[in-house]
This record gives sequence, structure tokens and C-alpha cells, in this order.
Amino acid sequence: LYRLPSMERLDSTLLALADPARRAILGRLRHGEATAGEVGAGLGLSQPTVSHHLKVLESAGLITRRRRGTTRP
Repeated sequence: LYRLPSMERLDSTLLALADPARRAILGRLRHGEATAGEVGAGLGLSQPTVSHHLKVLESAGLITRRRRGTTRP
């Protein structure tokens, strides 16, 4: 039996994927973990912009963030 995700979960996923910058971030992270600074440098985005996009992707359950020492890959 296949169960559909809740509409709320589906909405947040689709909203996260609707933005081209977030799709580019996911494309970058597909090749391995990176810090927000590394993602921003590779895509020409500012640190606050990258942080915002990462929060949206994390809220949608598309990425996870963790802390390793003083960095958050």
C-alpha cells in the first residue's frame, strides 16, 4: 500500500524546489557535503542568502545540517 505524504509536507517540498537557487544548492550538495560558505562561493550567493535557502531546504526535509567542530557541513 502506497501512502501519499501529507499535503503540508508536499507543499513545503514543492515550495522549496520552486526556487532555482535552491535547486542549484541541491545540485551542488549532490556531489557531497559542503559548508554554507562553500555553497555560496560556488553559486555566487551571499552568506545570508545561502543560510535562508538552507533553512527552507532543511524545513522541507530535503537536507540535514550538522555541526562538526566549528563548522556546519
